[in-house]
Parts: sequence; structure tokens; C-alpha cells
Amino acid sequence: MENQNFAAEDFAALLEESFATSDLYEGTVVKGTVVAIEKDLAVIDVGLKVEGRVPLKEFGVKGRDAEMAVGDEVEVYLERVENAVGEAVLSRDKARREESWVRLEVAFEAGEKVTGQIFNQVKGGFTVDLDGAVAFLPRSQVDIRPVRDVTPLMHTPQPFQILKMDKRRGNIVVSRRTVLEETRAEQRSELVQSLEEGQTVEGVVKNITDYGAFVDLGGIDGLLHVTDIAWRRINHPSEVLTIGETVKVQIVRVNQETHRISLGMKQLETDPWDGIEAKYPLDSKFSGRVTNITDYGAFVELEPGIEGLIHVSEMSWTKKNVHPGKIVSTSQEVEVVILEVDASKRRISLGLKQTLQNPWEAFAQQYPINETVEGEVKNKTEFGLFIGLEGDVDGMVHLSDLDWNRPGEQVIEEYKKGDVVKAVVLDVDVDKERISLGIKQLDADPFEAAGDVRKGAIVKCEVTEIKEAGLDVKIVDGDLSAFIRRADLSRERGEQDPTRFNVGDTIEARITQFDKKTRRVGVSIKALEIAEEKEAVAQYGSSDASSSLGDILAAAMKKQSDDE
Repeated sequence: MENQNFAAEDFAALLEESFATSDLYEGTVVKGTVVAIEKDLAVIDVGLKVEGRVPLKEFGVKGRDAEMAVGDEVEVYLERVENAVGEAVLSRDKARREESWVRLEVAFEAGEKVTGQIFNQVKGGFTVDLDGAVAFLPRSQVDIRPVRDVTPLMHTPQPFQILKMDKRRGNIVVSRRTVLEETRAEQRSELVQSLEEGQTVEGVVKNITDYGAFVDLGGIDGLLHVTDIAWRRINHPSEVLTIGETVKVQIVRVNQETHRISLGMKQLETDPWDGIEAKYPLDSKFSGRVTNITDYGAFVELEPGIEGLIHVSEMSWTKKNVHPGKIVSTSQEVEVVILEVDASKRRISLGLKQTLQNPWEAFAQQYPINETVEGEVKNKTEFGLFIGLEGDVDGMVHLSDLDWNRPGEQVIEEYKKGDVVKAVVLDVDVDKERISLGIKQLDADPFEAAGDVRKGAIVKCEVTEIKEAGLDVKIVDGDLSAFIRRADLSRERGEQDPTRFNVGDTIEARITQFDKKTRRVGVSIKALEIAEEKEAVAQYGSSDASSSLGDILAAAMKKQSDDE
């Protein structure tokens, strides 16, 4: 019994001593020899008569070492050695994983790609077998664009880029997208180098947006802008193109640094603007279709690829400040006149109103100067009335042309919108689109028809209004209005009160001012009295200085009585 205990202790001591001098280290990969195969286990000697058992499946999981035989040399992972029995705990899987970590660390430091297989799906991504080491592939790193079905990528050897490694935690993060982007960038660079501006190539429409279409040129995309699809106006690329369609395009621009490529389809066709001036001479009429309406006018297609603009000011003779959409509509066929052609700027100015007669010219032909017209009061302003006339044009009656005698500011209050009035045509300015009318001209100018009314004449006046400053009167025979100042009502101060007169009274007065240019008439009772007095003195006065004015007037009255 004692001998047995001694033998065991002695063996343990010898074993420990041998470990101290051998290359066997727990937690490392060691080389061993297959000494026996027991059912599904391989017995492996790792040195110094230390053996361990490893399941055969660990050797055949990847198809490597599928047939095991005694004497085969293999690498295994030494987890620990049971000193009491001298048996080692070995693992082929951990050995393979350890080998992979070493190779992966070298590739990670060098920035090299590694080969692996996606074998399972986990939360947020997938797991990848990197020849024994398990790595995590985030969903965002699977492809350049989101992939709905990853099944075709599973269990297929393919390259990956290691993004992160943490051996202590056993974490490896890889990316498939980085490899694809790098490969694509290389392909793009090679393809871009082979492209030249002006070159014609074929491509497949890959995507359509509001501003154009992306065309795949065989590994690189080019932008076909909506304005370069056709010479004619295209509102949306989908009107002409469909996804998956093969199109022939021209390389318009190539940026070697950004790899941006601009494409064109219309450049493969003849430019319709060539020789445009000869095709569309000025002042000629053409028919076209309204393609677009804006706040400032309407675009009209004269032929495919050729559009002109009808500015809002050229749309109607009479409708001012009206949105073009109220005059024309999209797709409407219209007749237009060519106003201007600028081939360098690719612009054509069109006129719509010029296809109709100028209404001011038509009005001037139908209603010459001094002709009487009739219309409705459209508007009242501080400077006159606007009258609607035939041909959808307006004429204006200035304040000064409302009445011969009264102020226009006073007379205009007698009119209201909607009143139908008559007026006389005074002037028609076709260029400025103005028609001047007069209402007072319907009657003769009282100054011209005044007859014998002149300065110094004695006239009868009818009192029309009594004011504190004097009297408003109307000259009976001349149909003229005048004002008699308070001081001119009598030569006697006591008789200068306007209230001693009544509206409708007829009085005699003398014309003191009659100016046709300024249209002023001055009337005075005082002047008449003074004139009569002078006449009496001249006829009945005496050389006797002692004769009084009363004596003279008495003699004049007696003479008048005797004559009667």
C-alpha cells in the first residue's frame, strides 16, 4: 500500500517536472500524434506520455481530416492537464479557432480581406465563419443597398473586411459592403478612364426621379437630366423613359475626380434651333400649343423642341394685370405672332394680342374727333371719370371737361358708377392706349356763344345763390355764371348787404371783366351805378360849380319824365 502511494506521488512529481521542461502550456495550440481511435474518439498523444481524447466530428466538420488514422499528426488546443491521472483536455475546434485568430490579426493589421461564410442570422445582423473564428456582420454592412433576402449569400465563401477585433472579448466585426464599395470604386475608376466626352454609349435606365434618370453604363451610373432627354419640353422623365429600358446616350461631361457623369439623349438628334431665324421671320403668324403657364406668361410649342414665350403684357390689348391662366389654358391651340427671335439665347418672343386688331385703332376709325359716344361710368377717381366704350376700351373725362362753369371736383359728385352718359371724343392716342372724352363739350362754350356780352356791357343777372361774401348770379342772355362781390353790390355801404336780395331776383349790373382765356367774368352793380352817374353828369351837369349832385340827378329825372 505504501509502495502504491509512493509510486503515485513519484509519478506526479516526475510529470510536473517534465511539464516544467517541456513545450506543453495550458491555453495553447500544441502538436500531437494519433495513437488510437476508439469509436467516435481519437486518442492523441501530445508529448511526455500525456494523452487526450477528441471527438472525431471535430476533425470532420469542415471536411478536413475526414479520415483519421493512427500515426497522423494533428494540432489541438490544450485546455488543461489533469495531473492526478496525467490526461489532457484537448479541443480541435479551439485549436482551429486559435489558428484563425492568429491569421485574422495579421490580416487586420495589414488591412487585407479575409474569406468567410455567412451561416446564421442573429439580432441586428448575421454570423460569419472565418475558418473557425465566428464574426458578426451588421445588417447595414451586408451590401451597398438594403438586401431583402440574404438566402443566396448564405454558406457561400466570399471576401470580408475586418472592421474591429477584440480577442479578450472574442469579438470580430466584419463588412461585406466595404469590399463591394472598394471593388465598385475600382470598376468605376477604370470605366471613367475609358469614357470621353462626346462618346456615344448604351446603358440601362436604373432609376427615375423628378429631375432626370440614372443610367447604368455597366458598373457606373450617369445622370440623364430631364432637360437633356429631348429638345422639346418634358415635364417628367417618366413620360419618355421606363426603368429597365436600354437607351443610347452621349457622354456630355465627365468629372474624373468625383466620377460624376452627365449624359444626354437630345444631343444625338439635330438641334432644331439651327437656322431658326429663317424658319420664323418677324411679324409672321404661326399656330402652336400651350405647354406651360406661369405668372409672367405662357409657353407655346411651335414645333418639337421649339418653344416661345407669350409675355403677360402681350396676351391681351385690354385685360391688364390678369393671370395668363385666365386667358389661355394648357394644351390649347393658339395663333401667335413672332415678335423677336434670339438664336444665341434660344428665345422666341411671341404675341397673342397682335393676332387681333388694336381696339384703339378700331375705335379711332369708327369714332373720329368730336364724335359723340355713349358708355357706362366704370370708375371715379380724383382726376376724372372712366367711361366704358365699345371694343372693351375705356375713355377718360378729366375734371376740367365735366362742366363749362362749375368746378370739376363739385360736378363729379353728381355721377356714380353704372351711370350711362354721353361724351364727345376729344383725342385718341393709339400708342399710349388713351382716349380723352369731354362731357361739357356736348354743349356750346358759353364764352363763345356770349354774343354781345363783353367788358363794359350792361346785362341782366338772375340771383342763383346768396352768400355772405356776395351773390352767385347767372347772366340771362349769355348763360354765363358770375359772382358779385359784397363790395360791388352798391356804391353805398349801407346797401352792400347781400341779404337784401332774394334768389330769383333779376338785377342789372355792368361787366367789369370778360377774359376767354382764363374764363373769368366780373360783374358789378357798383360799377353800373358809377357809370350811370358819370353819364348823367355829362348830360345834365352845369358849369356852375355850386350845382350839387342832387340837382343834376333831379334835372335828369325831370328830363326823362318830360320825354316820356
